[in-house]
Formats: sequence, C-alpha cells, structure tokens
Amino acid sequence: MNDPKDESHPLAGLFALTGIPLTQPEPALPTRITRPGLTEAIAAALYQVSANELEGVCIGFGLDPAGANDDPYKSKKGYVRKLLTQKTLPELIDLGMRVNDDYETPTLTHLISLSSARGVNGQLRNIIFAANGPKPKIVLTDALNNTIEIKENAQFCLVYDRPLDAGGLTWAQLVDWWRGQGNWGGAEDRTVGLNLYDRLQASLQGNVVEELLFRTYAGLYGTRGFDVPALIPQVYLHYDPYTRFAGGTLPRQRMDFLLLLPGRRRIVLKVDGKQHYSANNVARPDLYAEMVAEDRKLRLARYEVYRFGGKELMDAGAVPMLQEFFSRLLESD
Repeated sequence: MNDPKDESHPLAGLFALTGIPLTQPEPALPTRITRPGLTEAIAAALYQVSANELEGVCIGFGLDPAGANDDPYKSKKGYVRKLLTQKTLPELIDLGMRVNDDYETPTLTHLISLSSARGVNGQLRNIIFAANGPKPKIVLTDALNNTIEIKENAQFCLVYDRPLDAGGLTWAQLVDWWRGQGNWGGAEDRTVGLNLYDRLQASLQGNVVEELLFRTYAGLYGTRGFDVPALIPQVYLHYDPYTRFAGGTLPRQRMDFLLLLPGRRRIVLKVDGKQHYSANNVARPDLYAEMVAEDRKLRLARYEVYRFGGKELMDAGAVPMLQEFFSRLLESD
C-alpha cells in the first residue's frame, strides 16, 4: 500500500490541508555529548550486527557479556545498553570511536565529532617537561615506531613515558610516577607529592606570574584531592603519534602548561609577556603573527588553547580570577 504522506498519493492534498506534514522531519542532532546519548548511539550502531553475531562483536570491542540477562535475539539494543551500563563517559567516547570505524552511523559520527573537537585520539607516548636548565634537544630517531631521543640536556628535564588512556593524567598518577623515579621507600604520597611540586616549580625559574598560576592551581589539590588533573609546566614535547593537523604530527614546541583531562581533552595554557608582541617596547606584528599561527596549529590538532596576559596575573584580582577559571574549566570536563 502506498504511503499517504507521499506527494503522489491521492490523499496527499488532504494531509496538506489538515496540516499533517507530508514527510517527517529528521530528528535534530544533539548539541552536546552525554552518557545516555552516546550509549544509545552505540547501541543503534551495533544494531546493524545480526543477533547471532552480536555477542562475539561485543567481546571483540572489549565488552564482557558475562552476567548480562538480556537476550540479543529479544532486543539487540537492549543487550548492548546493558553491557554499557557501568561505562564512564570517557570510556564510551573511546568505545564509540572504535565502533564507528566499523559500523558508522550519522548520529554516532556527530557525537564523536563533538568529543573530538575537545580532544585527540590515540595513546599518549611521551611528555618531556619541567626543564630547569637549558632546553632539551629532541630528535625523532625511529619514525616507524615513533621513537624519540633527547640528544642534549636530558639531565635538566623530566620524561613521563607511561601509557595513558582516555582518562587523562591526574596528580595522583604523576606522583606515583615520581615515586618510581627515586628511592622513596614507604614515604607517604603527600611527601612525594610535595617534593614533585618543588621540582616542577623550579622549572619556572623565578617567573612570578607563572609561579602564581601554578601555585593557585595547586591549591585545588588540597580541596579536591589528588584525582584532580595534573598541571604540567614547561612542556617541551607532548608527543602523540595520533595527533594530526595539516602538515603532519604536532611539531616540537614549548607549552607553558599542559592539562590532560578525561575524554582526551588537551588543554594548553600560555602566559604572554610583552616579548610575545613587542621588542624594546615597540609593537612587532611579526611576533604576534607567529604567536597566533602556532595557536592555529594547536587548535587544528584539537588542543584547547587559553592565553593569559602577564599583566592580568600581576593585578590584585589575579588569584580569584584564576580560581574561577580553573573551577569552570574542570566543571566543564
């Protein structure tokens, strides 16, 4: 039987007169990514799999069907929803990316684009940071295996080389890594953490405005605990082979501060003194152009960039301003 909403149907005129649309509008795509929305999108994508293959496909994506009471023959979407019940949003984002590679749908593609606008795919490989002396000379020695080597001044910098998942890098994880760099024995985490804090602050080399920003953020550890994302200073290299922009991998450059948040969000904080836009108190458009060009590269690589003027960090209201900024930044996580 013909669809009466089809314009060629004899009753099409009646539907038009009564105000009933001849075609149903496409549902609006969501404007933000949420756990329920992403769960439903993944379930809808996997609906394309036959019921007798669904369990094996889910196992292939790392989902454990043990204990799931739902029968995929009864409801494929219900079966997948049950397997995703305990997944966090970062875990769902990571899973959604992999599912969408094999079972692409417009909705899942859209949701992944919302998340990827704030993050990057792929596992972190190296962070070279906190140099408290001459900057390191870094070379790529094996392009196939993404192997890097510090040729000069390695003794002045730190290298975090543990793998990271979509959950980011917390202060607790960084402190645990620092414990492994020395002979700490049974020292309390607080003792190890304070020592690491002193080492990181030393890399700021007396820059009072950067020290203020770092100290203000560190105050969050006292009120929110060690699971707050770590603020990593003086990052000479965050090397992630899956970070891409026009022209290749993210180039070597120094970032004042880097935050690695859940959902693979990469936050770059920069503090700008007048050397970023002038020389000898004379405006330098070429310096400004160079600065904004680097920002574009970072943003195309799906990093979020926030700049602070050195002067605003010297004003009386700098600490409350920073506290509000960091609170809002972490609340949007």
